[in-house]
Amino acid sequence: MSNCDIGLIGLAVMGENLVMNMESKGFSVAVYNRTTSKVDDFVNGRGAGKQITGCHSLEELVAALKKPRKIFMMVKAGEAVDNMIEQLLPLTEEGDVIIDGGNSHFPDTIRRTQYVESKGRLYIGTGVSGGEEGALNGPSMMPGGSPDAWPHVKDIFQAICAKVEDGSPCCDWVGENGAGHFVKMVHNGIEYGDMQLICEAYQIMRDLLGMSDEEMHDVFAEWNKSELDSYLIEITRDILAYKDEDGSPIVEKILDTAGQKGTGKWTGIAALDEGVPLTLIGEAVFARCLSAMKEERVEASRTFQKTAPSFDGDKKAFVESIRKALFASKIISYAQGYTLMRAAARTYGWNLNYGGIALMWRGGCIIRSVFLGKIKEAYDNNLQLTNLLLDPYFKETIEGLVPAWREVASAALLHGVPAPAMTSALSYFDGYTSERLPANLLQAQRDYFGAHTYERIDKPRGEFFHTNWTGHGGSTAAGVYNV
Repeated sequence: MSNCDIGLIGLAVMGENLVMNMESKGFSVAVYNRTTSKVDDFVNGRGAGKQITGCHSLEELVAALKKPRKIFMMVKAGEAVDNMIEQLLPLTEEGDVIIDGGNSHFPDTIRRTQYVESKGRLYIGTGVSGGEEGALNGPSMMPGGSPDAWPHVKDIFQAICAKVEDGSPCCDWVGENGAGHFVKMVHNGIEYGDMQLICEAYQIMRDLLGMSDEEMHDVFAEWNKSELDSYLIEITRDILAYKDEDGSPIVEKILDTAGQKGTGKWTGIAALDEGVPLTLIGEAVFARCLSAMKEERVEASRTFQKTAPSFDGDKKAFVESIRKALFASKIISYAQGYTLMRAAARTYGWNLNYGGIALMWRGGCIIRSVFLGKIKEAYDNNLQLTNLLLDPYFKETIEGLVPAWREVASAALLHGVPAPAMTSALSYFDGYTSERLPANLLQAQRDYFGAHTYERIDKPRGEFFHTNWTGHGGSTAAGVYNV
């Protein structure tokens, strides 16, 4: 009987929890998994007695759905998504909606939207953030794709997503084709940045100030009552207090080699493609790469002996400076992420709602924080805001943080404690707020060795010149191009 509101394919952790979430909000769900024993285990276990219909084939799943059918794929990103689309197209009808809720790369979603629409179906690629807990209790969702698909899924998506204090859902339509997955990718990039900044604050406290995990737990507990109030600060507080069986902090027993799934790397590549200086997130990705070189680092540490840094200042005051440096760097991370989204929107013709994106990230997702409310206000006040740093609130805030930020960055550099994200954020700020950078010399170098030409400050923009620097070069200039 065709009576289910939505179908879901892929009963891994996220898929299962999304089904439980949808069912708890009053929606009936048909489920299918390639390993059909998982379907039976789920329907007879967690899903017993609920509005969940187990299906042993895709044909059975499609037959169980109300029209227009809505089919939510929670399968591994990449080839598996394309294969599933190919299997679903002949089973579905015009106007049916195919949804990809995995971490797909946005160019794939652009391609798939066009392809599925060419077959008369509708397509959505949606970012889903919040992990296992978010999927069950309310994730942040970032849907994009075929605009005509949104009315069909809006009620379900906004019912199951997280809500902020006033009840606003952390889910709204992002834009055409790959826009939803692009915004999710930037979210993940910012997540990389936030995590790296917190790790740098931890290392400065541990290695420079000699603080114990218990002391740092107390610090993060306090910070979570400040402007830094966020999910990542909260879990860091809890991690630092967690003890192993012998009573010692378990975090200090974890091998210091970080993994990654690639979304941070994608964000960095997209920034390079768009010519956007996404320096902090780039450093966060490279910090993970460096951490993975454990054996080399151990060997290098023996080759370059470091003396333990000694700190003889006011420890409590310096901890407050670290908090300020962390907050300032976090502002830079989001400013860079938003600059990337603006650039991509121009490239791909997306009409992004920047305040709305901040609201989507305000709850349910990994980077959820109080701070995002301020970003929403900034874009509500000025839709044309070119950089978050130019918003009055953020301008005033960062001006007050700069002295502490410089103090912490200097101390880290002087004492040999690596802080790549924090220091690169400060360099970006100094560069962005400099009227004159040394790129004039760089352009002269390019013109000298490659006749790449340059513009002059005493001539109109767009007029290019070449100098015969050596006296024996020609007057022919290379073609002008910008990356």
